[in-house]
Amino acid sequence: MTTLDAEDTGVSEPRHPITKWLVFVGAVVMLAGLLFGYDQGVIGGALNGIEDTFHPSTFVIEIITSWVTLGALFGALVAGVMAEKLGRRVTVIWAAILFTIGALVESLAPGTGVMIVGRLVVGFGVGVASLAAPLYAAEMAPTRLRGRFVSMYQLAITFGILIADIVDELLSSGSQWRLMLGLSVVPGILLILAMFPLPDSMVWYMRTGQRDKAVDAIRKVRPDEDVEANLRDIKASLGTEQASWGEVFSEKWRAPLVLGVGLAIFQQFTGINAVIYYSDKIFAAAGFSTPQQQTAATTWSIGVVNVLATLIAVAYVDRLGRRPLMFAGLIGMGLSLLVMSLCFRYLDRIATAATGATANTPSDAGVVMLVAMVVFIASFAFSLGPVVWTVINEIYPGFVRGRGVAVATAANWGAAWLVTRFFLTLVDWIGESGVFFLFAVMCAVTYGFVWKLQPETKGRTLEQIQQMWTAKAAAKHPGTTR
Repeated sequence: MTTLDAEDTGVSEPRHPITKWLVFVGAVVMLAGLLFGYDQGVIGGALNGIEDTFHPSTFVIEIITSWVTLGALFGALVAGVMAEKLGRRVTVIWAAILFTIGALVESLAPGTGVMIVGRLVVGFGVGVASLAAPLYAAEMAPTRLRGRFVSMYQLAITFGILIADIVDELLSSGSQWRLMLGLSVVPGILLILAMFPLPDSMVWYMRTGQRDKAVDAIRKVRPDEDVEANLRDIKASLGTEQASWGEVFSEKWRAPLVLGVGLAIFQQFTGINAVIYYSDKIFAAAGFSTPQQQTAATTWSIGVVNVLATLIAVAYVDRLGRRPLMFAGLIGMGLSLLVMSLCFRYLDRIATAATGATANTPSDAGVVMLVAMVVFIASFAFSLGPVVWTVINEIYPGFVRGRGVAVATAANWGAAWLVTRFFLTLVDWIGESGVFFLFAVMCAVTYGFVWKLQPETKGRTLEQIQQMWTAKAAAKHPGTTR
């Protein structure tokens, strides 16, 4: 087992004041998550209006809902190169511009063709932001706060979804879908405004030979740190070579690559989107019979729980560490999925045996399933949701960090698309109970993956994390140091 405790490093980091520049960094990562969360949540409420206006086929509706994910996948890959060539700051600004343009296009679309283009542009912007904003936060935040700052991205996603649920509920009467989608421009514009006064990360400045700007960036966000020591560590981590895609996939960096990509995929393959997809059916089984009741239940039992549980990760990821939160969350997720699998099996038997049984009949199994769903959402929200993003953005060496994070982020979007695309096919094949049991098995597999391959990075600087991988690579392949 690979385990490294921050306390063993002997590093005692000073407690830094929260400067106004650090507050701006937090605002940037929050707004980047907010624009994604709002778009993810609002499309469900807008679909009825879109269908009434354009009367699209089922195939076109699937494209409108799913192609954001494909756009995000390609956006994440392109963002890796953009972050290295243009800088983290400019890449975030471009992400916000693309998202804002896409939101305007889809809200003003005269037909489904333009709507699909807008959704793709929105997805591309979301993909770029999903890489650049957490990466920027990871490199700018002091070590003791890095986990919290990156976790704020997931917190903002959940908050954006909650806001979207509330907006959907308020604007559900009448055809106000254009306003629902048009409101997406607000976080996009705010992100541009928040990013403009900020410097780029000190890592990128040192990478491009702008030492004076790196000094200025450190002094703004980490005023009590030893500037020269910071610069020496960053310079050593960057080396002298220019990173290439071949370097990202080289054998000596295989361990962080496998860890990042694996966590990104498992975050999706443990069932979060499937549980949310089935929430209305679970609410119906628990006695929430009307669409209005189900919408309100979604807002409070999913939206609010999601936000509150994510706050646990923000508060404790730098105190307890990444691994304890992951283990606790995976246990809660796995057990909840097992309960939901058994409940689905029971309800299927009841529906088959009882003539005239309706999906909206309240049952004890439905109530138990509802409780299990809430536990699952909470468990995911303080573990795989935010912690995976934190780990992905801190494990890669400085000279390939942008491209390494791009690969992992693209893998996350690709896995999300696969789940969305083939979930119903899987349900037809093995049934709802079987699918939820399969997700529970994936939680167990993820637990083993984390236990074996994920080191504890709490309290370690990005440079110390890189040195850990370098030492491992050197021990495995003598003479392969950078």
